[in-house]
Amino acid sequence: MRRIIALILALGMLPVVFLVATSSDDAQASTVVHPAKISKEDTTGRIFERENMIRTEKNGNTTLDVTTLLSSDRKFASGMYKSGKTRSEITEPYGVDEFMYFIEGGVTLTSVDGSEIIVSAGEAVTIPKEWMGVWDTDGYTKIWVIYSEDGSGLE
Repeated sequence: MRRIIALILALGMLPVVFLVATSSDDAQASTVVHPAKISKEDTTGRIFERENMIRTEKNGNTTLDVTTLLSSDRKFASGMYKSGKTRSEITEPYGVDEFMYFIEGGVTLTSVDGSEIIVSAGEAVTIPKEWMGVWDTDGYTKIWVIYSEDGSGLE
């Protein structure tokens, strides 16, 4: 619970009011939020040694995923991801807005109208939640940032 304390000081002829917010909840007062960093060393693959790394194996492909930040409202997240060779047909809207910076490898994105974008290491792409098409790669490592309006894309 927060309390507002008003301090009134008379400075010359004009009163000055200071509003100070205080908290009676010790747990809230002791919570510290820190920025999430992916270091240069992390980008060499060291990040995948973290305890929160999720390893998934599907259809002969192994992916490694580390979430470095999940916002308190659970609608925004960032992290790093590594995948082997895959080809996916996205036949329903992608579902999240995702920014990706490729550290290694790359991806070919072919939209439903046939237009193609090739994204290589050192390049970035943002996929809108409405996008549909084909995702084709021989493998990659990327830094990702996702916004999911209802949070469902980050579960």
